[in-house]
Amino acid sequence: MADDEMKKLIARINELAKKAKEDELTEVEEIERKKLRKRYLEKFRESFKSQIEMVRVFDKAGKEVTPEKVQKIQRKKGLRD
Repeated sequence: MADDEMKKLIARINELAKKAKEDELTEVEEIERKKLRKRYLEKFRESFKSQIEMVRVFDKAGKEVTPEKVQKIQRKKGLRD
């Protein structure tokens, strides 16, 4: 999901949240809000996982100490030798 799409998703979630505070959501809006929240969490988790998989960890001496599990994922994705 592109950054622009994520912004639109968040904007709509916020619109529904504001309406829910001021008034009551219709049944259709409740369903939409639930789907939007689910989609947002899926995309957030996907993005977070991708960021973690890109991380390389080094100790104070400069030696790489990236967990082997992460290194395997990085090798599989062609991100390291």
